[in-house]
Amino acid sequence: MNKIEHIGIAVKDMDEAIKNYEVLLSTKCYKVEEVASEGVKTAFFKVGESKIELLEATNPESPIAKFILKRGTGMHHIAFDVTDISKEIERLEKEGYQLIQSSPKNGADNKLIAFLHPKSTEGVLVELCQERVQ
Repeated sequence: MNKIEHIGIAVKDMDEAIKNYEVLLSTKCYKVEEVASEGVKTAFFKVGESKIELLEATNPESPIAKFILKRGTGMHHIAFDVTDISKEIERLEKEGYQLIQSSPKNGADNKLIAFLHPKSTEGVLVELCQERVQ
């Protein structure tokens, strides 16, 4: 793993959360994007070499909506940048980690992503991210 790519934060109201984080981080949101396949709207902020990703549900059945219903708003996941996501998935599966998906899929901010189940990562949802080649 190369670095912490971003920390994901579940929010109920994206517009209010963006305003809040722009003040908190003293920087502007550089991208707002919807990932329809995940039922989520995202907003990104650069913080040094890492990012903060705000996540708002776009439908009541999305993973973010279910997360907020169960746990409320707040930290949702930590994402790590990897060089080869397929090899990293294979390595982690061999080491006994439980993956939510065993092959990468398209995510926000031009990334291929895969999630590890919190049951195998001390209760933290972990996301693997690799920059998509365009």
